Amino acid sequence: MEALVGRRGRPPLSKIRDPREHHAASRVLQAPKALTLTVLAGGADPATAGNDAGAPTAPATGGEGEPHSRHREARLGSTDKELKSGAAAADSVRTAPGTPRQRGEVMDAAGGSRNTLPRPCHVLVLLNPRGGKGKALQLFRSHVQPLLAQADVSFTLMLTERRNHARELVRAEDLRRWDALVVMSGDGLIHEVVNGLMERPDWETAIQKPLCSLPAGSGNAVAASLNYYAGYEQVTKEDLLTNCTQLLCRRLLAPMDLLSLQTACGQRLFSVLSLAWGFIADVDLESEKFRRLGEMRFTLGACLRLVALRTYRGSLAYLPAETLASRRGPSPALAPQDPADTHVVPLEQPVPPHWTVVPEQDFVLVLALLHSHLASDLFTAPMGRCSAGAMHLFYVRAGVSRAMLLRLFLAMEKGRHMECHCPHLVYVPVVAFRLEPKDGKGVFTVDGELLISEAVQGQVLPNYFWMVSGYREPPPSLKPQPSPRRKSQQTLPPSERP
Repeated sequence: MEALVGRRGRPPLSKIRDPREHHAASRVLQAPKALTLTVLAGGADPATAGNDAGAPTAPATGGEGEPHSRHREARLGSTDKELKSGAAAADSVRTAPGTPRQRGEVMDAAGGSRNTLPRPCHVLVLLNPRGGKGKALQLFRSHVQPLLAQADVSFTLMLTERRNHARELVRAEDLRRWDALVVMSGDGLIHEVVNGLMERPDWETAIQKPLCSLPAGSGNAVAASLNYYAGYEQVTKEDLLTNCTQLLCRRLLAPMDLLSLQTACGQRLFSVLSLAWGFIADVDLESEKFRRLGEMRFTLGACLRLVALRTYRGSLAYLPAETLASRRGPSPALAPQDPADTHVVPLEQPVPPHWTVVPEQDFVLVLALLHSHLASDLFTAPMGRCSAGAMHLFYVRAGVSRAMLLRLFLAMEKGRHMECHCPHLVYVPVVAFRLEPKDGKGVFTVDGELLISEAVQGQVLPNYFWMVSGYREPPPSLKPQPSPRRKSQQTLPPSERP
């Protein structure tokens, strides 16, 4: 890493061609135990200055729904007032319509200029160099930097060094210095960032800082979901990274839901993607040893777990989304208040009588999912994006055969697993749920991160934070789903039907 920033944390002097660049390059922000690099315009390209051996230095080319690639080239951006001084580009990146907001302006989900990032803008990039196959830094140089320059997006780069490092950084940083926080890793790093923001004394303001997901991990489900919502084809690896960088260059923001979770031991945490129990959680954790395989780790892990298939005893209850549909008004504007869980009661009390209760039984898996994808190549929710305030709930009862599970897993790549008509698979959109393991088996994963196996409940906080996305409007108000969803609910026994 010394070659990247020089012996004293600055770019090597031999790479600086102008005294003004030397002065600007010396202003490197120092974060606690994080490698930090502020990128400038008009000077030496950090992609070529002290580049890792073998890393490329030139810009690289870059209801049910069908998955929806685009490649662009450009050069690196600049910082703060020097942004306009020299970002050379071969093409121009199309930007979002509307007048960019000014820094420090409070954003409003109502639209107008407040749902876009400014032009130019400065972002903080939190990058995990060990995520996925361990090539995130090289991918940032070859696929991200070239696109940012021509879009007038400068950045400060921070490399995380350990688990929860990003969480600690965003808890302590002065967020006013950046227009957005860009997370380049897998879903676990976004989980850290959001929970770090929610732990700040000024969390109401902090959680409104726009976030951007650039995929460089193993799962990349959030990035894949945003790619799908933007209308791109379903792609993986470098193509997905290029598409998500294009979204950042276009600057459009959209409000996203947050899943608020409570555990029996009193822990409170927030999820940006999913909570899983059983088969999916086991595969996620047990495949960690295959991290160097990237996305293939999940396929290998699933095959190994199918050989030794487990079941998990527990009880499940949920509040169906359609229960609230007739009473819900327009989706609220993005103005976080105290994140009170209004739909749930304390875990030691029975669930409210208007909830649906699934009798205690053996499950193969339970999955609460906020978005369309569970990994970049797992199109888990082909029925479409949930309305604000709702999430997808899937569960598979014991008794399903290994052959059917394998068939479901393979069909999920293209989002066709619901067409298998598996009688053990149940899907319903919900706004809240409670899950209580009974035999102590299995573990939970929240956004891919380990959570001990104990009673847990959660509800969706609608339109709670901003993310760089490809669409302007929040989803429509909750409505009853079309016939495919109703058909899937008919697999419920009478005792479980809402």
